[in-house]
Amino acid sequence: MIFQNSKRILITMGDYNGIGPEIITKALYRLKPPKEKILVIGSKRFLPADFAYEVEETPAGAADFGKDTAEGGEFSYKCLKTACDMAKSGKASAIVTAPVSKNALHLAGYDFSGQTEILEQNLAKKGQKAEMLFVSGDFRVMLLTRHLALKDVKITKELLEDKIRRLNDTLRFRFKIKSPKIALCSLNPHAGENGILGKEEIEEFEPAIKNLKGINVTKPLPADTLFVKAAEAIKNNAPQPYDCYVACYHDQGLIPMKVLASKNAVNMTIGLDVVRTSPAHGTAYDIVAKNCADPSSLMAAIEILLKD
Repeated sequence: MIFQNSKRILITMGDYNGIGPEIITKALYRLKPPKEKILVIGSKRFLPADFAYEVEETPAGAADFGKDTAEGGEFSYKCLKTACDMAKSGKASAIVTAPVSKNALHLAGYDFSGQTEILEQNLAKKGQKAEMLFVSGDFRVMLLTRHLALKDVKITKELLEDKIRRLNDTLRFRFKIKSPKIALCSLNPHAGENGILGKEEIEEFEPAIKNLKGINVTKPLPADTLFVKAAEAIKNNAPQPYDCYVACYHDQGLIPMKVLASKNAVNMTIGLDVVRTSPAHGTAYDIVAKNCADPSSLMAAIEILLKD
């Protein structure tokens, strides 16, 4: 069993100006997990009067639904910080986070590019780093870089070795895959065409792969071809040919994940002692208060933690 039943799953409300409160309510009412297993960190102000689960109250400022505000960003940060503090004290088996707005966090004075970075700052022990892994059944995608401008993406031999080793350990010990098969996306089109379209595959990727002895990782392969294979497996209800695809940058990995598995994709933070999951979508300001938000991704994020 991965998680200890005596500990609780913490669910942070995220930005209350977004759909967090709505999808939390819908997800818990549909899943009906044991009440003693769940603790929501947020504010009852944004939940139905008959909400059945315990709430750890977090101070909330004025609401301006559907908009980025400093108050919403402050609340988002405090909810996540409380979850981290509880996890460090041994009171949580895992954390589920509803969506936040990066802009709202910045308006509140928190210079983070996302919740993954906040988790890393608050939970990482010496030598640990948080990684972003997206999961939908046996379709998994890990990002080598996260929220960076494309011009700032730099893939080095050292980065590749470090992150692929961490991913391999996660696949072996958390997902119980004895000999993981990892597919590595190239950075450049057509894997660089022998250096014509870029030399990173020759100068950084290939030396890293040689050093990753004992790890079953492919040479750098064109991402378009790799994700066609992933799509064919999903279409035919067949096993994925690889246990994880490693993408070089955000959109290279997230576009196929969201196209192929948008409703039940889960964003999982790995590499820390406490696992965090979240829905693979944002605050959806445009549909706030319309009661039409789909909780499927959040339900998947909770379910993956409830399973043995």
